[in-house]
Amino acid sequence: MDTTTTDWRRQVVGVDQQVPVRDGVRVPYINMDNAASTPSLVRVRDAVDQLLIWYASVHRGTGFKSRVTTAAYEEARHILLRFLGAESGDRVAIFTKNTTESINVLAYRFFWEPDAIVLTTEMEHHANLLPWRQKVRVEYLPLDARGVVDVTQLAARLEQYQSRVKLVTLSGASNVTGYTPPIHEVARIAHHYHAEILVDAAQLAPHAPIHMLSPDDPAHLDYVVLSGHKMYAPFGTGLLVGPRHRFSQGAPFVEGGGAVKFVTRDTVEWDDPPAREEAGSPNVIGAVAMATAAKTLMAMGMDNLETHERMLDHYLIDKLRAIPGLRILGNPEAMHAERIGVVSFVIERVPAMLVAAILGYEWGIGVRAGCFCAHPYLLQLLQISDRQAERIRQELRDHDGRHVPAAVRISLGFYNTIAEVDRVVTALTRIARQENRGEYVQNPQTSEYEPRGLVEDYGWAFQF
Repeated sequence: MDTTTTDWRRQVVGVDQQVPVRDGVRVPYINMDNAASTPSLVRVRDAVDQLLIWYASVHRGTGFKSRVTTAAYEEARHILLRFLGAESGDRVAIFTKNTTESINVLAYRFFWEPDAIVLTTEMEHHANLLPWRQKVRVEYLPLDARGVVDVTQLAARLEQYQSRVKLVTLSGASNVTGYTPPIHEVARIAHHYHAEILVDAAQLAPHAPIHMLSPDDPAHLDYVVLSGHKMYAPFGTGLLVGPRHRFSQGAPFVEGGGAVKFVTRDTVEWDDPPAREEAGSPNVIGAVAMATAAKTLMAMGMDNLETHERMLDHYLIDKLRAIPGLRILGNPEAMHAERIGVVSFVIERVPAMLVAAILGYEWGIGVRAGCFCAHPYLLQLLQISDRQAERIRQELRDHDGRHVPAAVRISLGFYNTIAEVDRVVTALTRIARQENRGEYVQNPQTSEYEPRGLVEDYGWAFQF
């Protein structure tokens, strides 16, 4: 492990935490589930501890602690705008609970015409599909056999629908294959046809630099959403950045105190954004945590982090390809540099949920198995037919989840190492040979596996 990687690992809370495995031995935990949620940075934890000393009511409080709290909250906006290269133009940064809420807020903020269309892709997280489907007609850009967006079809679709397409929305990075579509090329094409673009940057933000660019640039991004818990600040905050005018008219998504200037018995005068979209007492701690994470990542150098993770990703893929019976979903080699360190795969004759259980219980390795809140994408990558999908839906209605399609996902962070990848590959090689040490039973409702007769006590690890 080189000096830089060692220093980076010291930036992460709990990175070498010992955890018990099935035979009672304790081993250093290996977290390869960063796409779901990342650990906290040490600087984030310390910033939260420091702020708690001064924490008080935010906005309008006249006491010194209130003034400190308000200043910290508002400074967090400026830091995050800088993190996204979004300081130019009249943009507003709105704090939410997470990316999902950010997209729901934006979907509510569009005043949809009856024939309006949102153009998206089948690789999207459910958070970037379901809010649009409730509001407007959604059309999908096709994916090729690799699970990659066919950008050549974008102009044709926009030409076909003309001004009816109000928004093109897509992930900055897939949480299934790690694929990163050319968001600025998509933006340029969308703007040519007078459509706006939203980038769901939840997966992209902690792994590569993002530049929203000046609104005068044809390749600029109109809206970006992201979550703190995926960028080393797991304190319950998300962010929505977009042009101020979008949030300046009409009632907000959530109504209540803090979003208003004046209320009478029958009328309300809404505040200006961002306050208009931040009703109730805001999560100041989460906002400061998220901004501290962004500031720390910028200081480390997003390009440096991206280079390190890309090296790990290539190493991991080469090793996985050598495991008999393991199939990687998508085509990482064809994607070349157009990806982050997220790899999903299946192993012949070993259910994905069982693979994940064995890694956790026998090796102390955290991964994710399932459909990763991207069911349409997984169904395509796993070649599940519409007929099969309908049968699975019927089984789920009967509380039977045993046959839900699933893959295993390894997702890297900047603090992961070659040695950790090697241990994961060793474990997967033995699993592929069906050399696991225990007997496992499946919960028919959740489809998850656990060792037969397992009795675990977590009180030693955490107590309220």
